[in-house]
Amino acid sequence: MMNFNRNRRMRANQSIRDLVRETTLTTNDFVLPIFVMEGSGKKEPISSMPGVYRYSLDLLKNEIKDLYSYGIKAVNIYVKVSDHLKDNTGKEAWNPNGLMQDTLKMIKDTEPGMITMPDVALDPYSIYGHDGIIENGQVLNDPTVEALVKMSLSHAEAGADFVAPSDMMDGRVVAIREAFEEHGHHNVGIVSYAAKYASAFYGPFRSALDSAPVENANIPKDKKTYQMDFANSREAIREVLDDVDEGADIIMIKPGLPNLDIIAKVRELITQPIAVYQVSGEYAMIKAAAQNGWLENDKVILESLHSIKRAGADLIFTYFAKEAAQLLNK
Repeated sequence: MMNFNRNRRMRANQSIRDLVRETTLTTNDFVLPIFVMEGSGKKEPISSMPGVYRYSLDLLKNEIKDLYSYGIKAVNIYVKVSDHLKDNTGKEAWNPNGLMQDTLKMIKDTEPGMITMPDVALDPYSIYGHDGIIENGQVLNDPTVEALVKMSLSHAEAGADFVAPSDMMDGRVVAIREAFEEHGHHNVGIVSYAAKYASAFYGPFRSALDSAPVENANIPKDKKTYQMDFANSREAIREVLDDVDEGADIIMIKPGLPNLDIIAKVRELITQPIAVYQVSGEYAMIKAAAQNGWLENDKVILESLHSIKRAGADLIFTYFAKEAAQLLNK
């Protein structure tokens, strides 16, 4: 029998390709990570992330309005903490008048519909640059979880819609959930960084917040005792299922493009929304190649985001959110 299949019929022109497109990308898919700093009238470029800035609160206010007008409805918030506020306990993280707390209040006052997802981890507040409390050369799990609970409660009280624990301590999701229920924050969600790999792609981010582990012979030189080995797949499934059992509302996989296989596997196993973080190194590589004329900036941005969505992501945390929104809104 003759085979009359001609798959190219479905690619004959743009209208047909649009009709049969399997994956659709919109601004509703994006969460923009933002960096906040102390002071006023400040907008500092991050050299390793062209087009990304640290904002003081007064200038961030207008940026939030712009983002919302482009259709971006969620932000993931990071603060650059002054050195004199850093210690080994992270206590500035739950200061009710701290920079993160003031940022959350400002955003809700400016655009009540903007969903806020503040980062929950101690590294910006730590003199050691680690996500947890250090003792005898070790990152302590349970004392760190206690600190993360205080931090999360402070965020909830400041108006956060979700908290986003990125620390990878064991048991922190259920501890935060129990604290929220006990204190009446029933509607504050948890975006759990469940499968967060110890990745070399985080470098530009750490320079943006001055949060890399310090060079000290008495502490771990990297974050491999709590972030995952990038060679592992089954471990990611275990981490995800643990966090689902503990009450996570959204599951995070990070980085994005190096882990499309993990995204696809997790999508087959859970019904919770999956967030994927297209991290700073992914952003920096694309920008550097585009600036050198080696890649077409706009096309590569959209292709990379589509690939993450196609793999199974529901939300994409991406520094391209504003630029991609402008491209999609054309």
